[in-house]
Amino acid sequence: MARIGILGGSFNPPHLAHLVCASEAAAQLSLDRVLLTPVSSPPHKEAEQDPGPEVRLELCRLAVAGDERLAICDLEVRRGGPSYTVDTLRELHARTPEDDLTFIVGGDIALGLPSWHEPEAVLGLARLAVAERSGAGREEIVARLTQRFGGAAAKPVFFDMPRLDISSSEIRRRIAQGDPIRYLVPDRVGEHIARGRLYR
Repeated sequence: MARIGILGGSFNPPHLAHLVCASEAAAQLSLDRVLLTPVSSPPHKEAEQDPGPEVRLELCRLAVAGDERLAICDLEVRRGGPSYTVDTLRELHARTPEDDLTFIVGGDIALGLPSWHEPEAVLGLARLAVAERSGAGREEIVARLTQRFGGAAAKPVFFDMPRLDISSSEIRRRIAQGDPIRYLVPDRVGEHIARGRLYR
């Protein structure tokens, strides 16, 4: 049995805060591996300046290279269409039912879980792990989920996340303006963006 974390997102592009989140989850929750899982197309929002899911998948592959605790999951990109967490968790569970799955989210995302597609099934398939950040307190998250779902399944585990004020939208803006992004994204990611003239 392996303890597998899943960190989903647009990763448009992946940056150091994504990797710190995955690394802290692996360390604090004793996960064997964390899978960066880029969406094919976000079900709730348009991906701005999207170079395409295959490009974002390759950027994620470059981002995790060299860290044996991190890997990528291409299920959502290969499946195409809107990406729903429950579908991905079901497929991962069907592939390796003996694995223990942990779905990793930020506090703001955890608060929105009741509005997700089949949220009860999500909680039944994976443990919910929440990176603590300002703006979404632990008590509020637990109260919201318990009120909606009740029971032990709605009780997430929490892990500490250093505050890194980095966002993909800010990186895209910096690239468009010709500002440097070194030290905000892994070197391999920055080099690939520069070679492909992405986000310009």
